[in-house]
Amino acid sequence: MSEALAPIKFGTDGWRAIIAREFTFANLERVAQAYADYLATSKQEALLSQLLAVGQVSRDEVESSMFRGVISKATVGAPTLVVVGYDRRFLSEHFARRAAEVMVGNGFRIALFQEAAPTPVISWAVKELRAGGGIVLTASHNPPDFNGFKIKAPWGGSAAPETTAAVETLVDANPAKRSAFSSDGRELLAPAIKSYREQIASYIDLDRLRRSQQTIVVDPMHGSGGRWVESLLAAGALKVETIRGDRDPLFGGVNPEPIDSNLGPLKKRVVETKALVGLATDGDADRVGAVNEMGETMTMQDVVPLILLHLARNRKMTGGVVRTFSQSVLLGRIAAAHNLKIYETAIGFKYIADLMLKEEILLGAEESGGIGVKGHIPERDGLLNSLLFLEAIIAAGKPPSEMLRELHREFGEFHFGRRDLHLEAEQGITLVKSLASQPPSEFAGSKVTDVQTIDGLKLIFEDESWLLFRQSGTEPVLRIYAEATSINQVNLLLDEAQKVAH
Repeated sequence: MSEALAPIKFGTDGWRAIIAREFTFANLERVAQAYADYLATSKQEALLSQLLAVGQVSRDEVESSMFRGVISKATVGAPTLVVVGYDRRFLSEHFARRAAEVMVGNGFRIALFQEAAPTPVISWAVKELRAGGGIVLTASHNPPDFNGFKIKAPWGGSAAPETTAAVETLVDANPAKRSAFSSDGRELLAPAIKSYREQIASYIDLDRLRRSQQTIVVDPMHGSGGRWVESLLAAGALKVETIRGDRDPLFGGVNPEPIDSNLGPLKKRVVETKALVGLATDGDADRVGAVNEMGETMTMQDVVPLILLHLARNRKMTGGVVRTFSQSVLLGRIAAAHNLKIYETAIGFKYIADLMLKEEILLGAEESGGIGVKGHIPERDGLLNSLLFLEAIIAAGKPPSEMLRELHREFGEFHFGRRDLHLEAEQGITLVKSLASQPPSEFAGSKVTDVQTIDGLKLIFEDESWLLFRQSGTEPVLRIYAEATSINQVNLLLDEAQKVAH
């Protein structure tokens, strides 16, 4: 297949592909042009809707090609601002500049970040600058040979599925238009970044954290989180050490995803420094991970319930709780105990963000480390959530392992595990469909009491333990997840599931 015809498909959060194979400058231009066309069309449709609403035009007039031409010209005079940012991956800064050139070529103004920045900071800038949208060149937690194109909505969150679907349909509708630019809008970004820091300081009691006599270790995994957490906690008694804080497009030889198999250096350093906790962020710093004081990785099925309990019990905050299809049973139990409404969505933070825009949501979380909280932008923020988890630990006055034991005593003991099997997407999808068409009545010796297919295939057992098969939406990986009342049962479920997958 020629490069010009390489398919462009948006997954769970953005278009991602392998650098120099599908992710090339030529294909990037195709995607950027489609997004430019989408923004232009949306602007015209918004004006038409306003004119219809006030009765200035009729539906028949709107449908005429002549009137459409007038509207097209009317919307050209006020260039929309688009924020463009990027991560630390190979060529990201060059890809970002190329995307910016396409936006300028289509008559948009740009605010182009001058260095790699955390995705939540870029997202905040989109909202703060009231931009028409944003582009982030990042493949987030994916392997080092990937890069990606994320679209940010005006409110700062990930673009809705309807938006990315519309952009997909516009790929190759028009040839890419590029233009060099003399003004990159950088002067707009410094106040937005300052505003982001002020938002963090207003949300988190940083002074209380800084007064702690403890040590913490921060691990951005060579990603764009860099030394952001350390800088936000500077100038206090708290000792903050950052490891893997420099740029390395190969991420030290691991995928920049803060899960157990990738956090060896953080676990080791936490033990060496006798730290209270280790905090990690993924490649673009929108996800969080944690290691307890004993150097053991905490899953998001541990961290998220503890954060929720802190928000509901210590901060006395209210609102709904959103869990994605692979999140913990414990969130439902904590929500019930505090009279908080529980929602469940497909996997992908865009589904959580959609609810956060429509309902009063206290917390929304996915198993992979993406957490959104009330009072912030409806988006994942690994920096804020690292600090929020630290705040929960300091407020408890106990190490994370003891906090977790108390959580289990109160709400029930559950453990979690996940395995990623490298299968081509078509193979994984076929397997999931096959299992869904004829689900087992018993699995690994446990009776299946319910079967759910919100996103993949989920088997629910009598004690609320569960097993999920799901093909990734961003890479050729079949994921199997399990949550059960003991580590042994988790491993048994995963072992049996892996046999089925092979």
